[in-house]
This record gives sequence, C-alpha cells and structure tokens, in this order.
Amino acid sequence: MAQFPERAKVVIIGVGGIVGASVAHHLIERGWDDIVGIDKSAIPTDIGSTSHASDFCYATSHDFLSCWTTLYSIDFFEKRGRYAKVGGLEIARVGDDARMDEIKRKVASAKAFGTRARLVGPAEIKERFPLIEESVVQGGMWDPDAGLVTPRSQTVAGELVDEAVASGKLKAFANTPAQDLVIENGRIKGVKTHRGTITADYVVVCAGLWGRLIAEMAGEDLPVMPVDHPLTFFGPYTEFEGTGKDIGWPLLRDQGNSAYMRDTGDPKTPEGGQIEWGYYEETNPRLCHPRDILEKDQARLSPSQRDLEMEQVIEPLERAMELTPILAELGYNESHSFNGLLQVTTDGGPSIGESQKVRGLWYAVAIWVKDAPGMGKLIADWMTDGRTQIDHHAIDYSRFYPHQTGEQFIWDRCTETAMKIYNPAVHPREPFSKGRDVRRSPFWEREKELGGYFMELGGWERAHGYAANEHLLEKYGDRIPVRENEWDNRHFWRVSNAEHLAMSEDCGIVNLSHFAIYDVEGPDHVALMEWLCAAKIGGDNMIGKGIYTHFLDDEGMVRADLTVIRMADRCRVIDGADAGPRDFHYMRRVAEDRGFDVTITDVTEKYVTIGIWGPNARAILKKVVEKPAGLDPENFPFAAIRPIRIAGKDVTAFRISYVGEQGWELHMAYEDGLAVWDALRETGVMAVGIETYANSRRLEKSLRLQNADLLTEYNLYEADLARPKVKEADFRGKAKHLEYRARDHQPAMLCTLVMTDNVDSQGVARYPVGTMPVMDPETGETLKDELGRLSYTTSVAYGPTIGRNIALAYLPWAYCQEGRKLTVEYFGETFPVEVAAVGYKPLYDPDNLKPRS
Repeated sequence: MAQFPERAKVVIIGVGGIVGASVAHHLIERGWDDIVGIDKSAIPTDIGSTSHASDFCYATSHDFLSCWTTLYSIDFFEKRGRYAKVGGLEIARVGDDARMDEIKRKVASAKAFGTRARLVGPAEIKERFPLIEESVVQGGMWDPDAGLVTPRSQTVAGELVDEAVASGKLKAFANTPAQDLVIENGRIKGVKTHRGTITADYVVVCAGLWGRLIAEMAGEDLPVMPVDHPLTFFGPYTEFEGTGKDIGWPLLRDQGNSAYMRDTGDPKTPEGGQIEWGYYEETNPRLCHPRDILEKDQARLSPSQRDLEMEQVIEPLERAMELTPILAELGYNESHSFNGLLQVTTDGGPSIGESQKVRGLWYAVAIWVKDAPGMGKLIADWMTDGRTQIDHHAIDYSRFYPHQTGEQFIWDRCTETAMKIYNPAVHPREPFSKGRDVRRSPFWEREKELGGYFMELGGWERAHGYAANEHLLEKYGDRIPVRENEWDNRHFWRVSNAEHLAMSEDCGIVNLSHFAIYDVEGPDHVALMEWLCAAKIGGDNMIGKGIYTHFLDDEGMVRADLTVIRMADRCRVIDGADAGPRDFHYMRRVAEDRGFDVTITDVTEKYVTIGIWGPNARAILKKVVEKPAGLDPENFPFAAIRPIRIAGKDVTAFRISYVGEQGWELHMAYEDGLAVWDALRETGVMAVGIETYANSRRLEKSLRLQNADLLTEYNLYEADLARPKVKEADFRGKAKHLEYRARDHQPAMLCTLVMTDNVDSQGVARYPVGTMPVMDPETGETLKDELGRLSYTTSVAYGPTIGRNIALAYLPWAYCQEGRKLTVEYFGETFPVEVAAVGYKPLYDPDNLKPRS
C-alpha cells in the first residue's frame, strides 16, 4: 500500500462505490490528478449499497436529466464490456388501466428524451419473457436498451479504481473512514482519518448511505434517507446452466405491484441459478437514519443489509406468483434474502454540487447505479468548467431552502417519496402531503376563508384558485370546458379559468409572497450585478428602475431569469421560489471568486408581494393610495418603481406584469401585508389564484418560466429574450452571447404551439399536463436540431381566452414557421398541433387591445 499522503488536490470520500469510482474516473478524464480516494470499507466496497445493488439499468423516466445520465451510463458500461443488454419489460395487469396509461405516458417521455421504449402486447411479452402468465397482462412497454451491469457494478467500481491508481493520478486507501473535515474561513482544507490528515483543495463526498454523517461535519444536512428494499431469491433455477450468462431473460418490472424480477443466469456465475424478486414498500417504508446503521463488525450480514421479515412481502409476493407462477414452484432461499438499504430523497432527485456552507466541499449522493457514470461525468464537468452540458438545476444541492434540510422535514418527505419509488404514477402537479404549512403569507387566513385550493412551492402555501369565486362559472362556464379525463383534471380547479377570464375583463389581486427576495449591498453591489446580468444594471439613470434580466453561464446559455430593482443603496433581486436558493448561492460564490465587496442577504420572509392586474387595475389602486395622481401614466411609466402608501403602510410599487394585463407588483414589509390586502379587498377586487398567474395567462402571453422553458441547454436568442442591443459593459457569457447574435439563425427557437384538435380516439377532449414529444407528422419521429437536442413541450396549459391548449417547445430552425403542422403524443395517442408563434409572440395580448394607460 502506498504511503498515506499529507496533501492532495482532491479527496474522494467513498471511492469504493460505483459513484465515487465514477467521479474519480471522470475527473482524471478531464485532466485532474493528485487525487486521493478513501473508503471506510474495502475497495471496491463490501458494505455500501453498490455491494448488493440489483444493477438494473432502465432508460425510462419522465425526467430528461435522468434519461440522459442513464443512457450515458449504459454506453459507458457497454464500452467496458460490462453490460448485458437483454432489454426490459414493464407490464400492466388486466384491470389495472391506470398502470397501462402510465406505461403509455412513459413511452411518450421516451420519445421526448431520446430513449427507444415502445408499447407491446401480451403475446410479445410472453415471447420475450416465457415465465409470465400471459392472461394476467393487458400490455406493457419494451425498452431494448435496458439491461444489467455484469457481473456487478461492484466489479466495475473496482476496475475503475485500479485503472485510476495505475495511471498514477489516484491513490486509494481502503478501511480509512473520514473522521472529520478540516474547514477554515468557510473553505475546505482537508480530511482527518486515523491514518493522518490530508490537506486538500477539494473534497467530494460519495459516501452513499453515510453521506449525511459526512455533511454533519460541515454543519449541514443532506435531504436523503436510507430505506429498506426487500430482495428475495428463489431457486435453484437452472434454465441457463452452461451458458455462462449473468442473465438470460429480459428484466421484468411489475410496477403495479411495486416489484421487479430477473434471473441470475448460469448457476456457475457468482450469484447464478436463482430468480431475484425485489419489492419497494408502498404503505410502510422502513427508513433508517445513517447514524443507526451498524458498523461492519456489528452487522450479521453487512451494514447496508438488514434482516427481512416475511410479512413485509407476503401480500405482494402472492400477487407476484399470479403473474409468474414459477416463484411458487421454486424454493425460497431465505439465507440469500435480505433488506438492502438504498437512498430516497425529499424530492426524488439526488443531491449533487457544492456545499451551501463550505467552498470546495462537493456532494454526490443518492445516485442509483444506472445513473452513476453519467452523474460522475456531470460532477467532473461541473467542477472543471463550472457548468454541465445539460441543465442540472434538478440535482443541484443549492436548490434546497434551509427548512428543506431540517431533520423532521427530511424524514417526512423521504417517507412520502419512499412510498412512490416504484408503484404510483406520480402526477406532474401532484403536491406533497407531508412537510406542508412551513411558510405562510400574512394573507393565509384570508385565503382559507375564501376556500383556497392550496399547492406548495418553496415551502409557501399558494392558492391556485378560490371556492369563493365559483359563482364566476355561471358567467364564464360556457368558455371553460369540463375535463372529462380524471388525469387531466387532477389537481386542477375549474374556477381558476373563470378567475383568468374575470381578471381580463376587470381586475384581480394575486398573492406572490412565494417570491425569493435577496438584497445585494456593499461597495461593489452594482459591479457584481453588472457582471452577472445580461441587461444593463449600472449607471445613475438606472436607480429607481426594475430590470428584467438573465444570468448567463460562460457558454452564454440561460442560467437564471429574474428582476433586479436598483435602489439608491442596494440591488434587490426578485426571484422565483423554485430558482431562488440556487441563484442566492450562485451570487455569493461569484462575488467571492471575483473579489467583489458585497453582502448578500436573504430577505424573503421580511417582505411580501401582491400582484394587481387587469384593465381596471389603475382605477382600483387609485381608490386606496394616498396620492392617486402618482399612478397616472405620465407619472408612473412601465418598469418604473415608486413608493406609495396604502392603509397607512409604505409600499414599493413596481409597474410590471407576468400575466400580460397592465398592473403592478406591490412589495411591502411582511407585517404590513395584511392591512394592504384588506384595503384592496375592501374595494371589491377579486382574489385570483396562482394558476392564472403561473400557467394560463402566462402561456397566452408567451412568457417563459425558468427551469422549464429557460435552461442552460439553450441561449437567450433561442429563447427570444435577448435585448435589441448588447450592453457595453462586460458580463458573464458575453463573448458567446455576441457569437450567437452573429448567427444567421439559431439552431432552435422556443415556439408557441396550439393544439388544433384535442379529442382522443374515445371521443374525449384532452387537456394535457406534463411533457410531450413534438414530432414530424410524416415520419412520426421526434424533431431534433443540428446540435442533437430533441423537441418536447416545456410548458403546457389550457388558455381559456383563446379556447385552445397552448404549449411551448424548442423547435429546430427548419420547422420554425408559423402555421407549420406538427404532432405531439399524449397517453399513446397523437394530436395535431400548429406553430402559432416563433419566438416571443403573445397569442392574446391585452397591451395591443388596450393602451397601457
């Protein structure tokens, strides 16, 4: 064994698992060296979840990033000769129509995200997997790229570490747990072990089940939890004796039973001659805090394996025997069966990226085998370039608010996500039931009295509509379709569309207290924002203005979408609840890295916001302000900011709109909010839910949403949000931004589509939610631009003003013509759509119908 080093550029904690080994491999591939890997177990690990993982790789998901990392990982394993591409089936049982619908939805997502899954019938399922009882299934999905890492991902991890050590760029030390982190002035300085302390510039935590314990050393927590995963074995099964195969039949998912199964190949292979059947507990998942995981010398099996009790699986196992009777015929191998710990997260996504508190400390936890090389690639690129080739907002550890890393919140949310690992078809709009009522606006009691239909974002309870407004359906009901299909109607309230129409005729107020708000102060506050923002921030003439702008990355791609308010002594950043924490930490890091003398403070809970919009917004607001003339157009131009007073309270009025209708955002101190709300309501103005603001009016106006329509895979010109002139001052991504500006045309453009016929084959009108592939009607192929980016809907909603389903999608330049006929796929059926606008062009624009005055 090499002498234990005192110094390294990078220390990887948990290098013996497939994630840590993949990170080491990809860092070296990107030119890094002087890496030290440590692991509390053997290398490859004999106690981590890699040591007992089922090693499935299914490239089917409703999430583009997950599909990308899985496809990358499959290719990675295959190129190493460590992948059996046997394909994978997912079945729906007779009578389980909801599961069949979910499979159809998965196939549509496959087309959107570049995987090859397709629908199959019972006969083909039986042909591919003879162990199945054909009469039990109604249909399913075939993924030809699914398969198994062979012989084990544990083997691959060991090979990757050996290769890295042989290259001279990695030194690896088994049985060397991290005992503490060395942190000075908010920066990582090293890792303490019983062998000695290694000073380092970077530390990457790939400790899997034990990741939270390492994070505790930095004074923070990771929103993940280990959970039992019952794994059972039956045998002997000798079908593939003498073949040398690690697996013979395709993989089989029975997700309606929250289960899967596969054979283990030739009895002479390491784990061969059996049938493996795995289950994910739906109703009573058994979580285990990392601090309660036994040490190696204490565990009967392994620290990541716990004893299995038959009552955990007896009911689903009986159902499994109906589908695959061979399980009843073979003997149950109790000594091989166990609960294998794996990790679940609070929001379903892994936690990757730099620590929120310690610079140079990186996390890569809660990653499945099927994604490990892909995630290793992303983190290596991220550490090297500061960006990744696909947008990583969904996995960035910076996405979490402080309350989302509290221990009880983690337990509650992880319990809920554990119930949804395998079985439920999770609706795109499905709210969490746990971890609720964390943040409430001062108007919350008033909204309850109005019968608010609450959803949650960033901890804030947000009413999407109000039962008190259901009388509006008497007036507008003939313009608001009843959604006959339950899925389309789930978590949607018809009154929201009535509120939408009423606002467009009169006026409405919207609770916007979910905005994330940050104050940037100090000698360099303008310089920092000028560097970060594509729009001009500097100059005395900008004081008193609100500037809608974007952060770009070094490649000139869209990283953030927000508003900066220039005040006399600070810049106030108004951000979306979903993107706020990431942008907050990003601003702090950029300021530190570039030496800007600033203080950035989260003031979200000190202020609240009310939006007031509609043709009568000015008239309504004049009734409650102390100086009504100040609202006249000549005194209050668009994008201006003015102090006003309502109900004796100081309010900052910002003339801007995210719904197309004229009006203002009203910002005030939290404690003053209720008085302002009540004063507005006393005028008779209607409260309007967030559905109108965030979905229906936004899409009628063709307004874009960060983390949906705006991603780091596309530039500002493709999103059609670039300003006519590029500011003189330098800013991040400017060189690339100018390069894109000089093009004759962009490779793709964000376009607005309308569904020209939404009636399905059963005669039911559909109102899509979620992602749909955009296809060429002649070939049936998903559109792809010259950079290989596929076209799919990034936002979709029904627009009651125009009476159509509206979607946004990036289309290849060759398809960017208004009137172009295309198709989308939704639940296995194709629907015609038409390009209504190329780039930013509202379908309904009150500004063109009525003057801003």
